Amino acid sequence: MSDCIFCKIADGKIPAAAVYEDGEMLCFKDINPAAPVHLLLIPKTHFDSLAHAAPEHEGLLGRMLLKVPQIAEQHGLAGGFKTQINTGKGGGQEVFHLHIHILGTPAQAV
Repeated sequence: MSDCIFCKIADGKIPAAAVYEDGEMLCFKDINPAAPVHLLLIPKTHFDSLAHAAPEHEGLLGRMLLKVPQIAEQHGLAGGFKTQINTGKGGGQEVFHLHIHILGTPAQAV
């Protein structure tokens, strides 16, 4: 999607502080963090929200959810973290490209 900021980040057209990337997904630091660690995990395939996920996204969504704890642990959140998926305007979604927030405070900072 040409006007989607997360698509532009995934395509390398807009810089982001990436912490993980593979062929299907990208994780980067949120530019307005709500916690000491605040990361966004996005699929490189564009779909607006969880409400727009289709059967063909099932495997990708599963792989993304399994990647979250690995990324969290690598950022000092082995003791726990919060995940958040805002869906739709009424759900607080601001960027209409599915993304998973990974939030927490590293154990040494608690």
